[in-house]
Amino acid sequence: MNKKTKKQEEQSLVESSSQLSEKIKESARQIWLAGLGAYTKAEEDTGKIFEKLVKEGEEIESITRGVVEKQFKAVEDTVEGVKDKVEGVKEKATDTFGKLENVFDQRVSKTLIKLGIPTNKRIEELESRIEKLEAKL
Repeated sequence: MNKKTKKQEEQSLVESSSQLSEKIKESARQIWLAGLGAYTKAEEDTGKIFEKLVKEGEEIESITRGVVEKQFKAVEDTVEGVKDKVEGVKEKATDTFGKLENVFDQRVSKTLIKLGIPTNKRIEELESRIEKLEAKL
């Protein structure tokens, strides 16, 4: 009877790990969709709405990461054997967040250019030109 209980606990932990993995995938998908929604909305509206969406996206990302990290901590504390699987899922989630951040940054940059907001490089070029003109005066 004790063996069944341990097996049931181990099976339950494996199922919990699997469910956690699915939750992480769904969270990553939701963040991706939020980014796409923000990109579309930014093209339709002005920069103020875009900035608000970026800020909300950062808050959601922060909350999501906190929840995911808490869930990982709980699983790691429960069973030593599940730790390796959880670490693998955690690395994949981090990689996914990193990739999402890169894609989102690229889309934000493209949108800013479309909205006519100058890049840092363009601002530096203009400052250089101003300095040269001031020197001539």
